[in-house]
Amino acid sequence: MSRLVESSIDLSVQAVIHRDNEAMATVFQNEETIDRMEIVIDEISLRLLALQQPMAVDLRFVMMAIKINNNLERMGDIAVNITRYAEELLGMSKSFPRIDISHMARVAQDMIRDSLDAFVRRDVELARKVLRSDDEVDALRDIMYSEIGKYMEEDLNRVHPGLEHLHIARSLERLADHATNIAEDVLFFVRGIDVRHHNTDVNGTEN
Repeated sequence: MSRLVESSIDLSVQAVIHRDNEAMATVFQNEETIDRMEIVIDEISLRLLALQQPMAVDLRFVMMAIKINNNLERMGDIAVNITRYAEELLGMSKSFPRIDISHMARVAQDMIRDSLDAFVRRDVELARKVLRSDDEVDALRDIMYSEIGKYMEEDLNRVHPGLEHLHIARSLERLADHATNIAEDVLFFVRGIDVRHHNTDVNGTEN
């Protein structure tokens, strides 16, 4: 499921940058499979809870699988949203704001991959790396917002495509947020460290 979601994200970014119709179609096809997989994984997890009654670390593992499943499905939805913004851009000007969508997408995708690897390996340091990367994505978002604002101010005909690019930047940030959610859950799963709402910092120090 994670590989399919990562593929959809990559294809959605290609759709934006290259106006790639084939990539768009594949993202929409993937969505149906991702939705089916979410249902199957939830059913398996709930059956484990009901029939096996796991305790302690096993219970945390099943609960985390449910939460990751939900985050992955939402990331698949975000890839679909990005693709729809790409569709809107098809009939518009070929000009782009001076922003690096590819770079921001790569940072977000690295966070997603690292958060899932952290879960599989039970790797606390990798999870903390994901949390630290969230600040980089926020900074990139701010830069993109500023450049898109300038792009629209230069020509009122650019307002519509500019808004679509704002949506894309926000969507990439949301992808990073979901990766952060998974990394936070890894820290709780492996070490019992709760970093949600800044209860502790990314190094595990109490605030």
